[in-house]
Amino acid sequence: MDRTPSIPRAALWMSGWLALMLIVAVAGREATREVNVFQLMCVRGVLGFVMLTPLIYMSGGFAIVKTARVQVHIARNLMHFCAQLGWFYALTLIPIGQVVAIEFTMPIWTAILAASFLGERMTVWKVIAIALGLVGVLVIVRPATGAINPGQLIALAAAVGFGVSVAIVKSLTRTEQTLAIIFWMLVVQSAASLGPALYVWTWPPLSTWGWLALIAFGGTFSHYCMARALLHADATVVIPMDFVRVPLTAFLGWLLYAERLDAFTVLGAALILTGNLLNLKPTAARPARAAT
Repeated sequence: MDRTPSIPRAALWMSGWLALMLIVAVAGREATREVNVFQLMCVRGVLGFVMLTPLIYMSGGFAIVKTARVQVHIARNLMHFCAQLGWFYALTLIPIGQVVAIEFTMPIWTAILAASFLGERMTVWKVIAIALGLVGVLVIVRPATGAINPGQLIALAAAVGFGVSVAIVKSLTRTEQTLAIIFWMLVVQSAASLGPALYVWTWPPLSTWGWLALIAFGGTFSHYCMARALLHADATVVIPMDFVRVPLTAFLGWLLYAERLDAFTVLGAALILTGNLLNLKPTAARPARAAT
């Protein structure tokens, strides 16, 4: 598998992640009107497995998903499962834009973990990109000074979980095939959600199955795009690119729900995009030491 460092390739794969995650956010909001989050996660896992199977066969069959790091896959996916449950549940409690904005504390946790445990170097440009991105999020959301909604706390806990999950994925990309990472995600999360889903099961309306299919497709192949991006760049480079999802979500809200785009949203989007442009700045090569 090509693991050549390339920020442009990482950015291209992240554009796929961004598009699919926007689809998941809208579909998730609509689907949770009719189904329990455990049921949503179970259906997502099963449908995602069906969608992924042809790609596995095209890549040589199920031998490609063999791994010597089963315990790491299980730990990563249980963490991601809990974070995803919290994310979908938060969608039922607070506005979609607020859920996505709070989620963007995730790069802080990812950057800290990647620097602490994976040996990634925190350059000045990476720090500035993260800082500008977070300021941009705050400008867009403009959090109220009143009491904190439980949905906000759940979204924040989910963001921490996502940060841990992404750091583990970066570790897995050093030894595992991308398809193996996605395969084990679907297996572990389907198994974890099966019991609770059966307990609360009610058959969704026919229209809801369309939303569930979109969630399964977007949820499966967005992670494929993320894993591919992490093959070509550090997590501290890849994850800040995801800040672009905040202004994109604001634009989607305006397009679909007639939510107003004000000057604060435009300013926040500009800060986020500036941070990402700085983050794409190539790192200067260290000069070789002279022979003595």
